[in-house]
Amino acid sequence: MGEGLPTEPLFDRRRSLTEAKGARSETFGDRSNALARVERSLLVSEAPFFPDEEYETRLRNVRGSMAERDLDACLVSTPEHIYYLTGLSHWGYFAYHMLVVPPEGEMYLIARAMERVIMHAQLVNARFIGYGEREDQAEKTCEVLADAGFASGRLGIEKNTIFLPLGIAEGIKAGLPDVQWVDASDLVFQYRAVQSPRELEYTRRAAAVTDAMMRAAIDTAAAGVSEQEVAAEVHHAMVSASGEYPAYGPFIRSTPTLGYEHGTWTDRVLEEGDAFFLEMSGSVARYHAPMGRLVFVGEAPEGTREIEQVCLEAFDNVVEAIGPGVTADDVYQAWQDRVDAAGLSHYRRHHCGYLVGSAFPPSWSGAGVPVGLRHNSDFRLRAGMVFHLMSWLMGSGRGDYFVSDAAVVTEAGCEVLTGVSQQLHVV
Repeated sequence: MGEGLPTEPLFDRRRSLTEAKGARSETFGDRSNALARVERSLLVSEAPFFPDEEYETRLRNVRGSMAERDLDACLVSTPEHIYYLTGLSHWGYFAYHMLVVPPEGEMYLIARAMERVIMHAQLVNARFIGYGEREDQAEKTCEVLADAGFASGRLGIEKNTIFLPLGIAEGIKAGLPDVQWVDASDLVFQYRAVQSPRELEYTRRAAAVTDAMMRAAIDTAAAGVSEQEVAAEVHHAMVSASGEYPAYGPFIRSTPTLGYEHGTWTDRVLEEGDAFFLEMSGSVARYHAPMGRLVFVGEAPEGTREIEQVCLEAFDNVVEAIGPGVTADDVYQAWQDRVDAAGLSHYRRHHCGYLVGSAFPPSWSGAGVPVGLRHNSDFRLRAGMVFHLMSWLMGSGRGDYFVSDAAVVTEAGCEVLTGVSQQLHVV
């Protein structure tokens, strides 16, 4: 098998609920030593970020699931999944990539030929097969699969990804008429969703970067300062804290654009009385730890203290509810119960948090609709999963407040990873 293929070379810091509440009243202390507290011996500074044995375990798990589903091979096109299995970390995922995972032996990664330098540097367990700028990518994929012995049989493919263009998918299907295609969108995800100890150390480092970014945003914000100036300081803090480019840029917006869910900074100058929305994440080795805060310029509107209390207690409910085996619906209901008890039963959210981890643009939750802590969801939490927890009360009719933090599911419950005070910020 594979003889006809090209032969390019292979290239428990645990915060209890009591500690989390206490952190709200802290001032912005010097957290410059936060990175030093991380167990750096587990980490490296450039891709591939993990030892060979970790990649071997990941691949062995995926192949075990392939065997259970009677798949002869699997085609993987989601960047986070390719990264998880091969270690490839770059901005080039905007163009077509396809990782072919056979039941044994080396994998094949099909991507633009111009990417060969980084492929030689980073790929730990896959053979790179480049396509030319004018080559038909579907034909190239069919050629690779046929040469590897997969012109027929049961092949898994990720149907639920924005990184497999319809035209290419249709071309592959037409070029291999004897293949039975099986949706394998969840095959790698089921393992990637749970972070290993090494992955969690990168996530903790990302949380320290996030803290530095948020402190910079709050310290810079004031009447007469533009959103652009805040964004500049956030980016400076991000890079200075050893952060890399995040999958989302920071969300920074003020009163006129508060409702723009995925809008960000403009050249608008902050004014007295503004509400100022901040949501951002550091990234280290592609792992993310988002956090959000709503800040008020000059003074907070009447009633803010009351809605703040509801918002923070609802967040506490979420932290208390989280643990291995708990469903997403259980967690959401814990949040909603506190909101309802405050006389706000009319107010509902589509989720109170979502899964995060390794990510590439355009989203730190991975491409597509996030795996959320939603009403009526039977998704079960597992130790090692990291969530961006959100307590969002915007447009409630009783004032506005918002906090969010990254948190990991532990065997004992939940550990909040980001640490800037959740208490009311007036700048």
